Amino acid sequence: MHISINPWVWLGVFFTFSVLSFLYKDNPFYKLAEHVTVGVSIGYGMVIIWHNALIPRFYMPVFQEGKLILIIPAILGLMMILRIVPKYSWLSRYAICFSVGGGAGLAIPRSMQASVLRQLEATMLDLGFTTTQGINNIVIFVGVLAVLIYFFFSKEHKGVFGGIAKLGIWFLMVGFGATFGYTVMARLSLFIGRVLFVLQDFLGINLAG
Repeated sequence: MHISINPWVWLGVFFTFSVLSFLYKDNPFYKLAEHVTVGVSIGYGMVIIWHNALIPRFYMPVFQEGKLILIIPAILGLMMILRIVPKYSWLSRYAICFSVGGGAGLAIPRSMQASVLRQLEATMLDLGFTTTQGINNIVIFVGVLAVLIYFFFSKEHKGVFGGIAKLGIWFLMVGFGATFGYTVMARLSLFIGRVLFVLQDFLGINLAG
């Protein structure tokens, strides 16, 4: 075992244990790590916006290429920032209304394409009992139909209709369970990554050998 002398590794270990200390209770070390994370994220985001948005998409097109039309969205962006100035905060409403209206106009067709049409296309499958894929397609089709019937509230869930609705509940529970399991595994992967960082990078333990 050989403990690292790299100060950045020590700093990483300190913040790792500071975050994990929240498992015991809220404490100053966790709050420090939380505030540092938020501050660094904001600082990093501002640098990214400056180099990837303001310079290539505003400064260069306006002052080097003469695309003066881009001044209009720049003014709208400045009007949004005025939200923090009480005296002129009312100006931000116009910019927000324009942004929300334009964003909704662009988002609705895309959402329709991604959330409705693509989902309909994904359920238009070849059904058959001769292949494994065909059986899987039948399960998908039955599951989608049962879940849709469960959310059909204009008819009372009784008889055959109610039985299919209960089947839809089972499909929903399986879907939620799989999603929850995936989330847990993702969090465990993050935790394992931090454990490996402490053991290998900080303590110098060679787990491969």
